[in-house]
Amino acid sequence: MNITYNNTSYAIPKPFDQCYFGSNPTKELTITNQYSNASCKLPAFAVAIYDTIIGNDALQYDEGIANKGKYWFQKNFIDEYYILLD
Repeated sequence: MNITYNNTSYAIPKPFDQCYFGSNPTKELTITNQYSNASCKLPAFAVAIYDTIIGNDALQYDEGIANKGKYWFQKNFIDEYYILLD
């Protein structure tokens, strides 16, 4: 699955391609780091992946999913990764 946002195509890897991205996956939302209160804007599809990472971490469900999502952020939204996930 690929999504185009700001003239860039983003490949959405499994299992994140099963996330619900909303009716407008490129709509920008402001997300705040729960620990530092720093915030940034992300498209809805990236927010869905972020939420999956955070939920997975909270449940300690599958470290592989969290690592795959963090790697995706490092590759595609590096500044936002450092604000939200580092």
